[in-house]
Amino acid sequence: MSKINQRRVLLVHPLGYQASAAKTDIARKANLMPPLGLAGIASYLEVRGKKADILDCFAFPLTAERRLKTYLEMLKPGWIGFSCTTSSFLDGARLAALAKEVLPGIQTFCGGPHVSALREKLLADYPAFDFLLVGEGEETVFQLMEEPKNCAKIPGVVFWNATGKAEFTGFREPGIELDSLPFPAYEKLIGFPKTYRLPIFNYPKAPNTSCISSRGCPYICSYCDRSVFRRTFRFNSAAYLYRHLEYLKHRFGIRHVNFYDDQFTFNRKRIEELCQLLQSRPLDMTFNCAVRAEHVDGTILEMMKKVGCWMISLGIESGDAELLSRHRQKVDLDFMAEQVKLIKKTGIRVKGLFMVGLPGETTASVRRSIAYLKSLPIDELNVAKFTPFPGSPLYENIHSFGSFNENWGKMDCMSFQFIPEGMTSAELEELFIEFYKTHFKQRRILLNYVAMLKHSPDSWLRFVTDLGSFLRFARHSDSRMLK
Repeated sequence: MSKINQRRVLLVHPLGYQASAAKTDIARKANLMPPLGLAGIASYLEVRGKKADILDCFAFPLTAERRLKTYLEMLKPGWIGFSCTTSSFLDGARLAALAKEVLPGIQTFCGGPHVSALREKLLADYPAFDFLLVGEGEETVFQLMEEPKNCAKIPGVVFWNATGKAEFTGFREPGIELDSLPFPAYEKLIGFPKTYRLPIFNYPKAPNTSCISSRGCPYICSYCDRSVFRRTFRFNSAAYLYRHLEYLKHRFGIRHVNFYDDQFTFNRKRIEELCQLLQSRPLDMTFNCAVRAEHVDGTILEMMKKVGCWMISLGIESGDAELLSRHRQKVDLDFMAEQVKLIKKTGIRVKGLFMVGLPGETTASVRRSIAYLKSLPIDELNVAKFTPFPGSPLYENIHSFGSFNENWGKMDCMSFQFIPEGMTSAELEELFIEFYKTHFKQRRILLNYVAMLKHSPDSWLRFVTDLGSFLRFARHSDSRMLK
């Protein structure tokens, strides 16, 4: 056997469920987002002399395991790394063990929100991983590949110390300067951009993709995991962001971008500067973004509309003010309604992001949310099933608010793992279905989708192509629509 290459790494995005289930997974058909974190790490390593490749199991679920084995046998990387959410962590551990069987001597590491939240607790139970990486991964992965024997001095690493205990080296400070990073290695994502698809009816043009222009969030909501970036908030400058869009258009022919930032407009100055750049040097691209209601107004919305803003997502979460005030800051549902109407008046589509099953939820509070939804001119809807993720403020005391089945493989916001006190799983499921039915039975929503024949023909083509899957999805109400 030839020697393994210590300068080469395979970065893996685990699937998180049985590959055979991918055929009926409506999430993959409705929305397949590129693993931008891994693409960013790959480009960072490449410009520093390493060799990095990406295996996205979501893109090729039925052949992912075979692709993994073939890659390991042919190229013999010295390293394999995984980026895992809570629901995909167990699959990542399985693939790490498989990698060690196929290529003895390979070193394994895992990062992502689940690892950043639980750190040392994970290493003892999952020996397939040699290292766990906490927080931002670019520099940590590079340093670890350079000097694995010196891991005790590398910030952001969980490792086995000389006494046989899992030890965390501490957080990496300060956070990386985002404008110093190369653009993600999109070219290492097999089939990009056509392999990847934004949520159906959430864009006007294809090909399209997602882009991340900031890290972190300045707010503290009870249900959000902030383990990776903690309370920091950093963002790319307008000039960098314009160059990124320009690169996506000219290199890959991208026509529409979804900014997957938590707070796209939090820094108003950079959005004004970006709009000025896009107006003076048009790229003929459209975009979506997510904002908080207090960080948009008529002036900035008009600027964004002129340069291609097509849809804005708002995290409304609940239409019950008393419930919502327990979980997030600055609750004002009247103001939220005014902002939704203002966005619509500007000519930008609105996507409402709701959540069912928060601690304190009742049948009455869900019904208030449904009534609130009906009062708003919302075009698209996403309703998540509340999940208490490790790293979120609610996680530590979640059992005091109801019953919680901590089954990591099912913690993907697609099933009710947490049941609020006084409610049942059956009641939550029924209300969840009612939420979606209320939205889609509205005449204006049906007419809206008819209009998409003109405004988003690619979405209709996808819908018709996978009509059987969508009908089965509707019958079983197994919603996996993502932000």
